[in-house]
This record gives sequence, C-alpha cells and structure tokens, in this order.
Amino acid sequence: MLFLDELPEFDRKVLEVLREPLESGEIVIARAHDKVRFPARFQLVAAMNPCPCGYLGDPGGRCRCTPEQIQRYRSKLSGPLLDRIDLHLTVAREATALQPPTSVGPGSTEAAADVSRARRLQLRRQGCANAFLDLKGLRQHCLLTDDDRAWLEDACERLNLSLRAAHRILKVARTLADLEQVESIARHHLGEALQYRPEPLS
Repeated sequence: MLFLDELPEFDRKVLEVLREPLESGEIVIARAHDKVRFPARFQLVAAMNPCPCGYLGDPGGRCRCTPEQIQRYRSKLSGPLLDRIDLHLTVAREATALQPPTSVGPGSTEAAADVSRARRLQLRRQGCANAFLDLKGLRQHCLLTDDDRAWLEDACERLNLSLRAAHRILKVARTLADLEQVESIARHHLGEALQYRPEPLS
C-alpha cells in the first residue's frame, strides 16, 4: 500500500509517473539498448484538503479561498491520474465532541468478513479481483441490461467521464453486487459507483 497525504503538494511530474504502474502493475525502465520491467502492483490511498486552507464547505464559513485559488490547487491533479483512482470519498470534518459518536452500520469485523467473502467469489468466478479485470473480463463478468447500459452511457456523457472512468465504474459496480452476493449488476450498483467518481475539474 502506498499512502500519499496532502496529494496536491507532491510535484506533478512525480504524480504523473504513478499512472503507468497504477494501470499496468509494473514499471518499465528503458535505456538506449535495453528495457527492464519491474513488478509494481500496489494499492494507492491518497488524502487531500478540499482547498488550500482546508475549510471549504465548513459550516462555520471559515474558508477564505478564492475560486481561482481553489481551481489552481485542484488542477495540480490531472484528469488521467484521477481516472485511475477507483473510489473518491469526501470525509466531513471530525466533530469536537468528547463523547464518541454512536456507531452506525456494520462493525469492522463484519465488514472484513463481507469483503473476504466477496473476494473469494471473484477468485472463483474469474481468477482475479474485479480491479484487475481486462476488457474481455469486463464484457464477460460486468453484463448490463440494454436499459442500464444506455443509462450509464448517458450518465458518463453528462458528467464528461472518460472511457477509462466508465470501465472503473463497472468494476466498482461489480464489486458492490458481489458484496450483496447477487449475480447481476443492478441500476443502484451503477448509481453508487458513479457517486465515487470525482467532480470534473472546470
């Protein structure tokens, strides 16, 4: 696992180098008369603030960043790099209450069991995790009804998503269906997977 905190603060050239291993799972070093491939399959986890000061969206209205500053901050991350990150989540500011919040939803033990069960299902079905499905695997294991395919294509068009992003949406939707232990991808799986895509950079 590779964890990058304050993602936009890394040099853009360094971040762009990650695109190849994120896509292919290997690093290729080419010299004048030789080319060497090294395995480099890893899970990328990254964190960033919503704006330079970190307070954009705060209910207290503490953010004083201009739209230009926010755009400049976010534009440090290229669309092709963001396309290669499957899940984009916005985390609300942690409350300052001393009393810990009441837990909602499954605990970590139950969640881990669900993930393990879904992974075993994927390995039995296709021999790899959904994240590693190639185009042939997508066509075989991520089947959609005609209506759902048209719905997804329309959504991707309206959101200006790339074909790579659409393929990753399919993989996430397939995983959501596996977590529910259902054979077919349904509309609500596609809808949830779409929610994990980043807002397009304007």
